[in-house]
Amino acid sequence: MKKQLVILLLAVLSVTTYAQNTRAAHFNLDKKVALQGYDPVAYFVQKKAIKGKKELAITYEGVIYYFSSTANKEVFSKNPESFEPQYGGWCAYAMGSVGEKVAIDPETFKIVDGKLYVFYNAYFNNTLKSWNKDESNLKKKADGNWKKLTN
Repeated sequence: MKKQLVILLLAVLSVTTYAQNTRAAHFNLDKKVALQGYDPVAYFVQKKAIKGKKELAITYEGVIYYFSSTANKEVFSKNPESFEPQYGGWCAYAMGSVGEKVAIDPETFKIVDGKLYVFYNAYFNNTLKSWNKDESNLKKKADGNWKKLTN
């Protein structure tokens, strides 16, 4: 009986670890850290991009998030899904327009219907401006493209 319980426990842990690693593989991460170390809660609460601190980190399903304050860390820990960036933290515009994972500028973002979207912004190309011109259509396409990439 003990042997079966240990085998079952190991199987559950293996499946959980595999799911987390698979999920994390789709995220835009630098050393397993999302949003280039920016605080995901700050986008919603402080309404701006704020760099998080390594000592205020949480790992959620294989993805590490940094926080700028203990309060933001606590808010995230109660409902992490609400604060994670859409499309794994890849550029929302690129996901909608061409279905590709493109790097972002974590300071270029938009909250839409309570969801965080981040965008590429470099070399005179701010994709948030392009997103705003056709947001509804691009969002639908991005949702579909993301589903294809992650399934």
